[in-house]
Amino acid sequence: MLAGYLGLFFAAFGAATLLPMQSEAVLVGLLISGHYSLWLLLTLATAGNVLGSVVNWWLGRSVDRFKDRRWFAVSPRHLEKARTHYQRWGHWSLLLSWVPIIGDPLTLVAGVMREPFWRFLLIVSVAKGTRYAVLVVLTVSQLTTT
Repeated sequence: MLAGYLGLFFAAFGAATLLPMQSEAVLVGLLISGHYSLWLLLTLATAGNVLGSVVNWWLGRSVDRFKDRRWFAVSPRHLEKARTHYQRWGHWSLLLSWVPIIGDPLTLVAGVMREPFWRFLLIVSVAKGTRYAVLVVLTVSQLTTT
């Protein structure tokens, strides 16, 4: 049982980084099995995903010192474009941190833009926790109707 909980935590953590991973399928699978605490699954998925986003934020805070290196993967033009979008929408864009493909880079850009950690943590926790809560409610409602 511990392996299931740890697997979900690390899947959620990895999915929040820039790695191509998915945690929703793991969460749904564990819910369907019926052997795990719904609240603990929700808490671990949210905590892992938020911590993965914190890693992105921290990397973003550190990115400026590497931007002039040849091996740096993001061109100055793309970095400036990301800054412009973030400045336009501001910290509220972090409400989209749960969205596949755009959410993870948003958390990285928040670090680049020096988003205060307390506000970053609050907004990202609400966004990601809500996403998992909706997924849990939908899954459980499907299980009880069948």
